[in-house]
Amino acid sequence: MPNSATPTHCPYCALQCGMNLTPLQDGGVAVVERPDFPVNKGALCGKGRTAPAVLASGVRLSSPLVRSGGTLTPATWEEALDRVAEGLARTRTEHGPDACGVFGGGGLTNEKAYSLGKFARIVLGTSQIDYNGRFCMSSAAAAGMKAFGLDRGLPFPLEDIPKTGCVILVGSNLAETMPPSLRYFTELRENGGTLIVIDPRRTKTAEQADLHLAPRPGTDLALALGLLHLVVAEGRVDEEYVRERTAGWEDARAAAMAHWPEYVERITGVSVPQLRETVRMFCEPERAMVLTARGPEQQAKGTDTVGAWINLCLATGRAGRPLSGYGCLTGQGNGQGGREHGQKADQLPGYRKLDDPAARRHVAEVWGVDPDSLPGPGRSAYELLDALGTDIRSLLLMGSNPVVSAPRAAHIEERIKSLDFLAVCDVVLSETAALADVVLPVTQWAEETGTTTNLEGRVLLRRRAITAPEGVRSDLEVMHELAARLGGERGLEKGFPTDPEEVFEELRRASAGGPADYSGITYGRLAEENGVFWPCPAVPGAEDHEDEEGSAGGEGTSPAVGSGSPAHPGTPRLFLDRFATPDGRARFVPVSYRAIAEEPDDEYPVLLTTGRVVAQYQSGAQTRRVDELNAAAPGPFVELHPRLAARLGAAEGDPVAVVSRRGRAVAPARITTGIRPDTVFMPFHWPGEGRANTLTNPALDPTSRMPEFKACAVRVEAVKS
Repeated sequence: MPNSATPTHCPYCALQCGMNLTPLQDGGVAVVERPDFPVNKGALCGKGRTAPAVLASGVRLSSPLVRSGGTLTPATWEEALDRVAEGLARTRTEHGPDACGVFGGGGLTNEKAYSLGKFARIVLGTSQIDYNGRFCMSSAAAAGMKAFGLDRGLPFPLEDIPKTGCVILVGSNLAETMPPSLRYFTELRENGGTLIVIDPRRTKTAEQADLHLAPRPGTDLALALGLLHLVVAEGRVDEEYVRERTAGWEDARAAAMAHWPEYVERITGVSVPQLRETVRMFCEPERAMVLTARGPEQQAKGTDTVGAWINLCLATGRAGRPLSGYGCLTGQGNGQGGREHGQKADQLPGYRKLDDPAARRHVAEVWGVDPDSLPGPGRSAYELLDALGTDIRSLLLMGSNPVVSAPRAAHIEERIKSLDFLAVCDVVLSETAALADVVLPVTQWAEETGTTTNLEGRVLLRRRAITAPEGVRSDLEVMHELAARLGGERGLEKGFPTDPEEVFEELRRASAGGPADYSGITYGRLAEENGVFWPCPAVPGAEDHEDEEGSAGGEGTSPAVGSGSPAHPGTPRLFLDRFATPDGRARFVPVSYRAIAEEPDDEYPVLLTTGRVVAQYQSGAQTRRVDELNAAAPGPFVELHPRLAARLGAAEGDPVAVVSRRGRAVAPARITTGIRPDTVFMPFHWPGEGRANTLTNPALDPTSRMPEFKACAVRVEAVKS
């Protein structure tokens, strides 16, 4: 590696692939492979390779903007910050602190996510904070907490996947969403293991599978229950494991037995022979895994759906054992760390619960405030957005684009427009930023140092490689300056340092003793190691820079404490000794099938499901500004089966309209036999008339508050020229 290269990580998905950045003569950087990082071993997708393109002038914001006479115009930082402080202060004075909302993003570093949660609660005094990670894996998080007592995307490293015997991959098209990860599943099959993919579409990932099941969208819960029924009926339950390491089996068993194979076939469209073959492939190897993603999670019953897949793992003894288990493929770059440290409406740093008195006392002491001054839990993401302009009159938004990404997006766009005041911190003028009263241009991944936590629970150090353009500041600086303006004589800005390492040191103290304990992790360690897996508690007397191998011990395992003792090695593999419940046992949670919130009918006879394409990312705010990526994926489309296309009289490329109870979207037809005849698919990266989330249903899971992105009733119409 050249001396001038800076080792860092990709700004996009939760793989957080390692890369090196080398300087160019024009002041930019080029991406160079970094083969030493174990997650991707040098491999990068097109988004990672082209990530520096968004750093270019003319692409990214380089000056604050304030609205004047209905138009956003350049302003000084002092003017812009004063306007933000005045807008928030006026709302707080006239309507109370909870009239100020804060909305964060799953791409913010741990330091920024931590500071944003702290800013909301002690500077604004508001309970109204959540983030777009609520739309990512909140259902899996809720199910994991119920079953295991702890939520971490993967409780084992990706390197374990090729060594297991069978993987059931539910609702994930990782060949397009996380391309470098596909190598683990290729190696799995090369090693003699099998891959089962469950997806309504014949995706590029499904094409790699030994068995592809294509259930009707929204029926994954019935499918999992039908498989558990067969596990019981065929005598495949690991009775010793269930007896020694779990609780609640009898109720879960009774619930599953009500879902016999023929009944499940009628609901899902998956044949009984396929159900039986799935059980055989999953149960015959000594080791196996279930991995879920947005397909089963982005449903109004997502928590129960993931819970049913966890029950399948527990009944067969496939959780908390080496090379076996349940895991969730987190989507956003720091979706894991973003919720661990205070952006979620009900959480405090360290994955502590906001309504837990002990948690409030601990964090309040770190922050130097009275525990009683901390607000209680607030609204979840969609509920917060839905309250804009009514209960919530002003909004500070960092790193999110809900005009494109939120369900029922046209309605959310109107709610945003109805605000008294909107301030947005972003690197580009997104569709949401274009509606703001003030837009603050902030630094990007290559221009700042900070930590993220990938889908394995591996805490990583992103390093600054270049200096940000003049006129651009970090989100940490923004919060420091706003705290100075809003804190009066209290000196609150002292609690919002601009140095990310200083913020991380406070985060360590705030997380200490919590479920997501980072207290044993330092910038020094992260600079020397390829990440450290949490939980990683501090060990008195430990050397900060100790380079230890990751432990395969159980959750909470710690080396001996004493003077000169080694640092805690981190915990790459959870639950091997016990689960994170009071008695150490995993919990079966009995669940039963229920239909999606909006079933097809005569007026809306088709199901819509949504997802991603390989060349774009999330709302597309950044990737749509990269020429190479736009050439590969220039715009939205509607994927439909030839039989449905024939009924419409639509040919390949013809514009078709997809209409739901919430609105209408128009995009070119893409005709394929790789989708069910009763289903259409749209990617959600684009605004305008092809905005998929104009159509999606905001029906919420009662536990996770996840909207039902993945299934809603629509009709499809040919568009006459």
